[in-house]
Amino acid sequence: MLWPKRVQTVPEIRTKLPGPQARALIESDEQVTSSSYTRAYPLAVARAQAATIEDADGNRFLDFTAGIAVCSTGHCHPRVVKAIQQQAELLLHMSGTDFYYGPQRDLAHKLAEITPGDDPKKIFFTNSGSEAVEAAFKLARHHTKRQHAISFFGAFHGRTMGALSLTGSKVTQRRDFSPLVPGVSHIEFPDCYRCQANQSGQACCWKSLSDLEDKIFHKTVSPHEVAAFFVEPILGEGGYIVPPDGFHQRLKDLAERYDILFVADEVQTGMGRTGKMFAMEHWGIEPDITCLAKGIASGMPLGAIVAKQEVMDWGPGAHASTFGGNPVSCVAALETIALLEEGLIENAARVGKFMLEKLSALQADQPLLGNVRGRGLMIGAELVLDSNTKQPAIEQCQEVVQRCFGKGLLLLSCGDSTVRFCPPLVISEEQVEVALGIFTEALDEVTEMDQQRL
Repeated sequence: MLWPKRVQTVPEIRTKLPGPQARALIESDEQVTSSSYTRAYPLAVARAQAATIEDADGNRFLDFTAGIAVCSTGHCHPRVVKAIQQQAELLLHMSGTDFYYGPQRDLAHKLAEITPGDDPKKIFFTNSGSEAVEAAFKLARHHTKRQHAISFFGAFHGRTMGALSLTGSKVTQRRDFSPLVPGVSHIEFPDCYRCQANQSGQACCWKSLSDLEDKIFHKTVSPHEVAAFFVEPILGEGGYIVPPDGFHQRLKDLAERYDILFVADEVQTGMGRTGKMFAMEHWGIEPDITCLAKGIASGMPLGAIVAKQEVMDWGPGAHASTFGGNPVSCVAALETIALLEEGLIENAARVGKFMLEKLSALQADQPLLGNVRGRGLMIGAELVLDSNTKQPAIEQCQEVVQRCFGKGLLLLSCGDSTVRFCPPLVISEEQVEVALGIFTEALDEVTEMDQQRL
């Protein structure tokens, strides 16, 4: 059973948004919180259940963000909540880097079991995805005794200094923070929708990897000085771009040829999001290091790296985390994984296929809808001004997201002009129908608004 009791699925907007209670909360919040926070719209959350969000004024929204792909089992799943409550009565914290306790051990064994590959593995726990990438970066350098790393334009790996150095998503994220960690080179991530070569039947993925060998390895950085490739199975913040078949296999072949570590950043794609426990399973790849966070603990702060035992060869004191592997977060993760294995991954694959087909069918009637892509419940709908030039419809994308909010549907954008759909994995086909009805209304309104301007 995906959810133990019936929940309301239809949005209900009772006040002008934001309502008076939400407005007061927002005004008070902005007096004291960092101006770096990126609030997409004035949503002040009071409570949530499954895929339903209720704000401070009692307005109810259908959530297709899942807390940015975090609440994989839905908001406040009763089994996860119960596991958290029971553990909180026993042990809140004791620091797993200095002492031993059962939940951390149990989760480490489970992650070693379910991540791709039969080689013995070891796990290091963190608080977040950024910290997982930082740990992977440090481990890669430590194990290989090499300094350089290769990442991709469009990639988002986090905002701490090492993770930010690997990130190539938006200049806003990097501006004024130089010098970043040296020794990082970026190459293009293949985007078949925008690759002209692919339109004539050629595989667009080979160009970026050819450039890696011809322009990076032969002209600027020897492959024998590269510690690791850092790659998202599906580009996340960069636009929910799914690479062509063969790309990851070719990249893995290059890694093995030059003894470079293959690091899969599964922070957003992992834990059932794409219809498999880990997205790299779609391409049969066994990473040397896998970075995890977001959906791993259904909303509790937790991240991890899973590495082949021979790779995680650093000694005591080489790296640590006071709160990583917190016992409460660990039991939430164990219950999350159990729910994923009991049917949520299957639901993500089935409902994701249903939603992808429904979105693709809209393309014929929606001139703004240029491309639909994704795996499981990680789906992007790219909006363009012209289907021939594929010019991003940046302003229209933001307007669509805002109008959906006003109608009770929570969405976010990614890339230049892609609407991302990453709902909780408990989502139903009925809820997808409701969401796409609202999305279609918003597209129609924005298209009409554009036509009136002409």
